[in-house]
Amino acid sequence: MVSKVDKKSTSKIKVKKKVTPPDIVVDRRKEWRLELPLNALVEGKLPDGRKFRESTVLQNISSGGAYFCLDSGVVVGSKLNLVIDLPEQLSKGKKLKLLLGGLTVRLEEPNQKGKKQGVALRFKKSFKFIEEK
Repeated sequence: MVSKVDKKSTSKIKVKKKVTPPDIVVDRRKEWRLELPLNALVEGKLPDGRKFRESTVLQNISSGGAYFCLDSGVVVGSKLNLVIDLPEQLSKGKKLKLLLGGLTVRLEEPNQKGKKQGVALRFKKSFKFIEEK
């Protein structure tokens, strides 16, 4: 015996389309970063013990650290010193430099042409201002 299928009783199966959520960028930093292109001099030692000095431009800076690009080939854990030229607008027309020390915590592909690596530096707590005459 063949049974008839009632067209009204069968329902079409609806396939739900996948909805992709918008890209969400999570920033886990504790401090706000300032996108300030500040000129700086980086001093430190390479893994083989040789000292180096290299000029760079900071990509961003916060109270806890900075990001910049180098050619020197430092490694994570390198101790570096930064000498940052502060804009005269921030120092009431005086030529000031900010001296900071820190530890390399991350290395990345550079975002500046001609540079070897991007360097994330976490600052030590001490710093010093020097006035140029």
